[in-house]
Amino acid sequence: MPETTESRRPLKSRQSRWARELAKALARARVRPNWISIAGVIFAGLAAAFLVLTPQYQGTARSTLFVAAAAAIQLRLLANLMDGMVAIEGGMQTKLGLLFNDLPDRLADALILVAAGYAVQWVRWGAQLGWAAALLALMTAYVRLLGGAMGATQWFIGPMAKQHRMAVLTTACLLAALEAAVGRTEHVITAALAVVSLGSVATLVRRLRRIITEVQAN
Repeated sequence: MPETTESRRPLKSRQSRWARELAKALARARVRPNWISIAGVIFAGLAAAFLVLTPQYQGTARSTLFVAAAAAIQLRLLANLMDGMVAIEGGMQTKLGLLFNDLPDRLADALILVAAGYAVQWVRWGAQLGWAAALLALMTAYVRLLGGAMGATQWFIGPMAKQHRMAVLTTACLLAALEAAVGRTEHVITAALAVVSLGSVATLVRRLRRIITEVQAN
C-alpha cells in the first residue's frame, strides 16, 4: 500500500517554499523516497552516537558533540519531511512506501531517545529513563496505527508527537552544550527525557480517547 495523504502527519513546513523546492530538486534527481527514509535512520544513528560519546569528554569537545547531535536530529526530521513530499508531490510512490515511511521513524526515535538516556551519567537510572521514553514513543505510534487499522482516523495529535519529541531533544542538546561549556552535568537531558515520557503518556491517553469515541460512533 503506498503512502497516502490520509496517513501523513500534518506539517506546516510541508507548505513552505524551501521545502517544496528541495523536494522538487530531489525528485528531478530521481532520489527515491525510500532512500531518503533510510537516510533519516542514518542521521538518527549519528545523533545517537554523538550522545553516547558525550560522557567520555568534557568542556568544548562535549559541547561540540551535543551540538552535532542536535544538528543530526534536525537532519533526521528533514529526511522525514522529504521522503513523503518526494513520494506524493514528486509522484514517486511505491507499494512499500507506507512501510518505509513508518518503520524507519520508529527505529530513529528509539535510537535517539535510548542514546539520550545513556548520555545521562549523574544518576544511575539515566539509561532506564531513555528506554522508558523510547518505549512510550513507540506506543504513541502503535496506538495511532492501531486506530487506522480499526478504521478510525490516524491521530497525529500531541502533546508529544514525533516533531514535539525531537524539538524537545534538539533544544535539550543545545542547552546541554551550554551546560558542558561551564562544567555542569547533563541535567537538561534528564529533564527532556522526563518531559518526553510524561508527554507521551498524555499523547497516548488523548489518541486512545479519540479512537474509542470515533469507533463507537460508527
